[in-house]
Amino acid sequence: MIVFRLTLVFLLIFAGFPNPLFAADAHKGEMIAKRWCVACHIVSSDQPQATTQAPPFSAVASKPNFNEATLAYFLLMPHPRMPDMNLSRSEAADLAAYIRTQR
Repeated sequence: MIVFRLTLVFLLIFAGFPNPLFAADAHKGEMIAKRWCVACHIVSSDQPQATTQAPPFSAVASKPNFNEATLAYFLLMPHPRMPDMNLSRSEAADLAAYIRTQR
């Protein structure tokens, strides 16, 4: 019973706080980008072309108001001209972390 209580306390304390143990993984984000985003966006410097309708990841990452957390939340919400990829929170965070690397 005490183990259950300690586990519950741990989860309540750390569930809402950013933690380096649970940091986003840009490498996983790259795999997601190459699976879902490459058809419309330029997702890396070695990609020759994409549509003109979607900004390159480097342009998104270079915006002065770029915020990784805001982008991750944006990716979770269905919006026009983008398919609903049904990403999990960690996948959205991973993708946002990858986009940050494209500055």
